Amino acid sequence: MQTQMLDGGFTQPALQAATAFRSVMEAMARPGTIQTMVDAAPPAPLSPAAGAVLLTLCDTETPLYLAGGCDTPDIRTWIAFHTGAPLVGPSACQFALGSWADLMPLSAYPIGTSEYPDRSTTLIVEMPELTQAGATLTGPGIKETAALSLPETAAFQANGAQYPLGLDFIFTCADRLAALPRSTEVR
Repeated sequence: MQTQMLDGGFTQPALQAATAFRSVMEAMARPGTIQTMVDAAPPAPLSPAAGAVLLTLCDTETPLYLAGGCDTPDIRTWIAFHTGAPLVGPSACQFALGSWADLMPLSAYPIGTSEYPDRSTTLIVEMPELTQAGATLTGPGIKETAALSLPETAAFQANGAQYPLGLDFIFTCADRLAALPRSTEVR
């Protein structure tokens, strides 16, 4: 195992994981806001924000699916060492990581059940850019409207129509993170 796969995790795990968790929760509670996450240095092509999300939300009981370019030996080793998250297919995952195109089709992921809507997948989408422009967002946590650069709108509208079932999304780009919970309306 190369030393670089052992590096890139949190240097002060308790403090940095708590800070990262708060950033993720803040992004989920206020869709369209962008948070900064700088404490992780995962192997390429993962962004520092995506690495921090994995270090914070994944553990040995959190099934993770790696899609497309994010499924590399270096990333698999890094995740195994730092989180121990089991790597699974899309139909059995709690989190999925990849680019928008690599994560398709969205129908491959669990959306929860009427008894357990929380048993759905959260997709961590690596984006080429992340800005507060583009699609208009309304719903819980948004005073009037917000805007976010989404890869498309139709998929998020269809996802929202399934509420309280559906997928949740975390978008990452470099050291930036935003979230789109299933309760958010996208126009």
